[in-house]
Amino acid sequence: MRFVTKTIHAWLDYPVALALFSLPFALGLGTSHPLALSISPTIGVAAFFLTLFTDHHLGAIRVLPYKLHLAVDLAVGILFLILPFALGFSGLDAIYYLLNGAAVVVVIGLSKPETQMASA
Repeated sequence: MRFVTKTIHAWLDYPVALALFSLPFALGLGTSHPLALSISPTIGVAAFFLTLFTDHHLGAIRVLPYKLHLAVDLAVGILFLILPFALGFSGLDAIYYLLNGAAVVVVIGLSKPETQMASA
């Protein structure tokens, strides 16, 4: 049951990038490890640029295939799931990364395969 279309995904990208950048500061992350505060904002900036360069209707410079975008998103989701264990995050730091990682992996799993349509 894959219902997250390319269009839905595109509309999610910018708010998610902003949340990845801003939420760690708003939540006061970094109490269990200083990298818990800096990794997500760095990924948020990268996600913003990835979205700008992705070949979908909200991409400003459409040079990266949507399939590559999905692969990068999946890699980030998996990374977020690993980080709490690899770096010893605990408390809210761990919960933040585990929930975000799980959410990204679920969204990718629910994403419809790209159809062979021309870019709009």
